[in-house]
Amino acid sequence: MGLKEQLRADLTTAMKAHDEIRVATLRMALTAVTTEEVAGKQARTLGDDEVLAVLAREAKKRREAAEAFDGAGRAELADRERAEGEVLATYLPVQLTDDEVAEIVRTAIAESGSAGPQAMGQVMRLVQPQVAGRAEGGRVAAEVRRQLG
Repeated sequence: MGLKEQLRADLTTAMKAHDEIRVATLRMALTAVTTEEVAGKQARTLGDDEVLAVLAREAKKRREAAEAFDGAGRAELADRERAEGEVLATYLPVQLTDDEVAEIVRTAIAESGSAGPQAMGQVMRLVQPQVAGRAEGGRVAAEVRRQLG
C-alpha cells in the first residue's frame, strides 16, 4: 500500500472514530498531495518520496504557524497547529538529532578536505543526500556554517 492510500485509509478510520483533529489534518494533507499532482502542465501521480516531501512541507508550515500564534498570544491556535503537526509526524521518517547532524557534517568536511566558509556548497552537496527528509535544510546549513567557522 502506498503512502497516499495509507493516508486515505487512515482518514476513513479517523472519520469513523470521530477524531476531528486527525480528520482535518489528513484532509489537508491529501488536498496538498492532490494539488501537487495537478500542478504544472500535466497531471501526474506522486510516488511515496514525493508524498513524503509534501507532508514534510506541510509539517514545517504547522511548526511555523504554531510559533507565530505563540508570538501573537494565541495559545489555543498554536496548540491546534502543534496537534496537526504531531499527526503529520507519524507519517514522516524519524528526524535526526543535533548530534547526528553534527557527526554527518563532520564526516563530510573530513571527506571533502576543505575548510573555510567558501567550502559550504561543497560540504552541503555531500551532506544533503544523507539527511534528506530527516533534517531541515536550515538546521543542516547552520551546522555546516558553524563547523566551517
